[in-house]
Amino acid sequence: MRSRLTAIAILAILLNLPLAAMAAGEVNIYSYRQPYLLEPLLDAFTRKTGIEANVVFARNGLAERLQREGRNSPADLVMTVDIARLNELVERDLTEAVTTATLEQDIPASLRHPEGKWYGLTSRARLIFAAKDRVEPGEITTYEELADPKWKGRICTRSGKHPYNVALFASMIAHHGEAKAQQWLQGLKDNLARRPQGGDRDQIVAIAEGVCDIALGNSYYYGKMLEDENQRAAAESVNLIFPNAGGRGTHINISGMALTHSAPNRDNAIKLMEYLTTPEAQTIYATVNYEYPANPEVPPSDVVAGWGTLHPDDLPLNTIAENREAAVKMVDRVNYDN
Repeated sequence: MRSRLTAIAILAILLNLPLAAMAAGEVNIYSYRQPYLLEPLLDAFTRKTGIEANVVFARNGLAERLQREGRNSPADLVMTVDIARLNELVERDLTEAVTTATLEQDIPASLRHPEGKWYGLTSRARLIFAAKDRVEPGEITTYEELADPKWKGRICTRSGKHPYNVALFASMIAHHGEAKAQQWLQGLKDNLARRPQGGDRDQIVAIAEGVCDIALGNSYYYGKMLEDENQRAAAESVNLIFPNAGGRGTHINISGMALTHSAPNRDNAIKLMEYLTTPEAQTIYATVNYEYPANPEVPPSDVVAGWGTLHPDDLPLNTIAENREAAVKMVDRVNYDN
């Protein structure tokens, strides 16, 4: 028993977790999301249940870490952004299927794994941002129109291999087939004003600076820019367009959660998963980062609602994940980033 306790203490120190995290009454989270985004949620969960939540944050490598730790991992949940990272956990067989009446009721089928190996928590829309003074309202309304030669030299994007763009390209494959999707992607590349670079915020800044007239970006970045006094003017120079709103709907991606195989605090982890889908938690989570609640019964914040009505594409995110590899190869074939 003494040697076992020593091993637990050493493991806790290596993971920068308090020793209590290995005991009952705790839940341990590996997170790609920054701690400040989770803190209001986890504090509310602890007040409600008495269960302490501990977070290990990393920008990359959590799947590798879980795989290396195996059944000895202290992690109960992984919280992450992007369907690609959730799918990676499933492909590496690191997640445990879990289904409860609460989870299935609160999270639509299109925003969860068909076997319950991950669940979406919030969504963000992949929008088109357009210069207010150079693009007329209604001049572009769909992703497909990004390939129209009228936009030659007028579009900015980040790298085609960034997960947010890969997910969008994968959805185009799902909707149009690979051949037509590649033709569209070649057209989009031909319309770029510059080599893909930077992040989503940088594309909005480029519009404000006159480098391009339209750009692709996630909706929540717009909210982040409005609250940043150094970037507010750039954000206010663009209009937000919800592509394909009158048809199949606007492409979305998610933040999500998955129960790990190792989960030493499985029951507490499931309690946390269920709490995170409640109206209380969904409101907190979505408001902090200007996202859309996954629970359809919970409205977006007033700020987000003020941008317009989101009609999301109901293509199952699992289908997007299945087309991800094909999308990456398509990016290479058109030499998008070069």
